Amino acid sequence: MHRIASILLLLATTTFAGSKDWKPAENTMLTPWGEKLDPDHVWQEYPRPQMERVNWKNLNGFWNYAVVEKDASQPAAWDGDILVPFALEAPLSGVGRKLQASEALWYKRLFTHNVSKNSRLLLHFEAVDYKTEAWVNGEKVGEHIGGSLPFSFDISDAVTSGNNTLIVKVLDATDQLGTYQLRGKQVQKNRSIWYTPVSGIWQTVWLETVPQRYIQSLKIDTKISGNISIKPTISGKGTIKTTAYLDGKEVITGTETLNIKSPQLWSPGSPTLYDLKVELVDDTGKTLDVVTSYFGIREVGKQKDANGNWRLTLNGKEIFHLGPLDQGWWPDGLLTPPSEEAMLFDMKYLQEAGFNMIRKHIKVEPRRYYYHCDKMGMLVWQDQISGGAQGGGKNNKAEWPKWKRLTQPNSPIKKLDQEWPDWAHEQWMAELKGMIDQLYNHPSIVVWVPFNERWGQHRTMEVGEWIEAYDPTRTINIASGGNFFPVGDIADHHEYPHPIFPMDNPEFDDYIKVVGEFGGHGWPVEGHLWNIQTRNWGYGGLPKTIDEYKERYAKSIRMLGKLKEQGVGAGVYTQTTDVEGEINGLITYDRKVIKIPATGLKAIHAQNRLLD
Repeated sequence: MHRIASILLLLATTTFAGSKDWKPAENTMLTPWGEKLDPDHVWQEYPRPQMERVNWKNLNGFWNYAVVEKDASQPAAWDGDILVPFALEAPLSGVGRKLQASEALWYKRLFTHNVSKNSRLLLHFEAVDYKTEAWVNGEKVGEHIGGSLPFSFDISDAVTSGNNTLIVKVLDATDQLGTYQLRGKQVQKNRSIWYTPVSGIWQTVWLETVPQRYIQSLKIDTKISGNISIKPTISGKGTIKTTAYLDGKEVITGTETLNIKSPQLWSPGSPTLYDLKVELVDDTGKTLDVVTSYFGIREVGKQKDANGNWRLTLNGKEIFHLGPLDQGWWPDGLLTPPSEEAMLFDMKYLQEAGFNMIRKHIKVEPRRYYYHCDKMGMLVWQDQISGGAQGGGKNNKAEWPKWKRLTQPNSPIKKLDQEWPDWAHEQWMAELKGMIDQLYNHPSIVVWVPFNERWGQHRTMEVGEWIEAYDPTRTINIASGGNFFPVGDIADHHEYPHPIFPMDNPEFDDYIKVVGEFGGHGWPVEGHLWNIQTRNWGYGGLPKTIDEYKERYAKSIRMLGKLKEQGVGAGVYTQTTDVEGEINGLITYDRKVIKIPATGLKAIHAQNRLLD
């Protein structure tokens, strides 16, 4: 009974007056899920499916906020309420204003807790853009740099029984020159392929009660032979006991290694997942902590086909990767999907269309996204968040190198890396390593993409050699469409509107040849444009009719089918949805109009022998 009472107290919620008056920022585009959003029940799902515990509390909902000068002290008065986890700029936050590099965004939230000498309390942020400091009851509990990854603070020594006050300060320079900030496609002055900035909390915030000795993380490796390695990071002393289940039935019990006989493998056609229980025990065998997880048994690799072309493999079999460029932007939530249901809408459409892969483009999604990819059997190419400023202006202090494309072997460009200062490179590497660590256990993720085109490309050979050593279980696409270096597994060319690859260049013969971006065919749908005053565009100009638009898509796929026959191993079509002024999505930005039905896409893919 005492345990149940503690859980109920921990799950108690705080009500804010703002919920009655909340509404999205005015004159903005909303998705169907944004239109029906209940601000009192926003993103209530458990945020970390790879390692679940019972005792947790969701802090999403209304917080106080204020925007002040960057160096000002904590505000004495607040500007109003903001709906977390939506960024300051997002319409669904209820605010909808940009944060300047000269400003600081402050948050305040009350929560209740029951202190116990047998437990500790962790404060988790799934993502905050970009530099975060946090205080509990006036005591600083931690700080973090980076805008896309989960982080946590142990706040046990700062909390008291009863009411507690959480204060958060956020700075976000976005694309300011000299900061080398990892910011993806965010810019202060959004235009063309560059979008509205995202500042502050943009994923779930939550509390977790853990024992004094507890499991901090798990690293799971699988072999198709059935050998499973489970390496825990533990706070305090103890060993682990592990139990694997399939379809609710116990399969095997062990410790840090399991050997499953006749394993059922994970693949897009059969995404089998084993459930996993991990118990932390002391030297007497007493259970101290329990988490639940899962794993999929699969191996990623490459091999030559009969014609000597390198091909991607999964579980030792060749597989052609066909997927969209998926940016994960929303008109009402920006980088934050309005709900899990909304997020799944995109994913299900893509799978029904016959895509077996998603290139997650310079964005790290909420961890539940990858959980659903694991369940659905959707392969993922995961991009690192790009950083640095493009440069320009009278000083032209570019933080990107110039671009030598794969189709330009005689280009006069010789300097293919930009020079970054050590501190900026170290932060870039910290965020790359953090992304790999956080997402390592997901069987769906099969390719890492450190650089996109030449955006912030620097120290490429060093980065490639590091990532090859750090995660040898996945394929490395060092610079998708960017400046080529002889490292990793893939040579990747971008071409719009229709796909091509320089097959006659022997420089790429030792690599898997892919067209990492192509297509981008645009079609404007009246009443579903994000901004009719801006340039709404697609690659190759806009077609005059919807039938012409569909034929352009079909032509690109026919060309990709021929490239597959010639030795190309993957193709990535731009893109899943329209994004702001880009109207080259298969779905409108508000997700209300599907331009080409999934069944039609699948038929085109099948006709060109692109479905494995």
